[in-house]
Amino acid sequence: MLAPYQGADTGRSVFQLLVTAGGFFGLWYVMLRSLEISYALTLLLALPTAGFLIRLFMIQHDLGHGSFFRSRRASSLLGHWIGVLTMFPYDYWRKTHAYHHAHSGDLDLRGFGDIVTLTVDEYTERSRSERLAYRIYRNPLVLFGVGALWHVVLKQRYPKDVPRSWKQAWRSIWLTNLCIAGVAGTMVATIGWQRLLLVHGPVVAVACSVGVWLFYVQHQFENTYWERKPEWDFYDAALKGSSHLVLSAPFRWITASIGLHHVHHLSPRIPNYRLTKCLESHPELQSVTRVTLRSSWALTRLHLWDGEAGRLIGFRALASRPFTPVS
Repeated sequence: MLAPYQGADTGRSVFQLLVTAGGFFGLWYVMLRSLEISYALTLLLALPTAGFLIRLFMIQHDLGHGSFFRSRRASSLLGHWIGVLTMFPYDYWRKTHAYHHAHSGDLDLRGFGDIVTLTVDEYTERSRSERLAYRIYRNPLVLFGVGALWHVVLKQRYPKDVPRSWKQAWRSIWLTNLCIAGVAGTMVATIGWQRLLLVHGPVVAVACSVGVWLFYVQHQFENTYWERKPEWDFYDAALKGSSHLVLSAPFRWITASIGLHHVHHLSPRIPNYRLTKCLESHPELQSVTRVTLRSSWALTRLHLWDGEAGRLIGFRALASRPFTPVS
């Protein structure tokens, strides 16, 4: 059913790349010049600039799935250089993200390439300090703020959870770090470190926060899907464990239709510019969990998987139970 939508249209992909890269670099230059007028204007311009950086990451995402270009070599080369901008080493990210797709919703294989989610039993069995650490981790100010910056800016430079046997991933990590250092050094030499931070700092901060939020709402909702083998099923995980994030046309364009996440998980080989057509052509794909910008904030109050109820619950719901050690 989905096969006709799979595969890249090279001309369309190239056009999308040129528009997105042109928008990002053009706005970045306007931000730099705006420092001479008002820093408030610079900060205002950081919002659309971050949007184009997010869209570049979505192109990198499609490259990693082999849905943007037919050539794997071209995908790797472009993915690497976009990774220098997004600060995600291409081969490392591609491998961990493939793991996420292969095991999304699998309770036996969590915590690698996804938002860490504990079950009720796992949480209650942990020590007080471990429960506190998990609460801090799941706090929105941490998850979408300092945690998002740490994950992108620092963790990607040396991800300690990567096995040493992943030699290609490690080469990608060190090569990306080297290129980031080279680009940053060149920028410091030409415009100065102060102006570099004043311009690029807010762009990275906004992009990181929105990026982690997008990933969060795609799988963290009340009636999501978690199962253990052998009951776990790939197609159920895609349709029941991935949301349809409903966005207006401009935000849909900026995020490259990644809000149609259930369609993407069913078939990662579909490029972003065919996801909407695929959804519209198949009514059976439209009866999934829909999330809006307004309803998404409530999802941040869900923290634990309750296997007995088959849904995510919050810390308050757990605290109301007489048997729980939560204070």
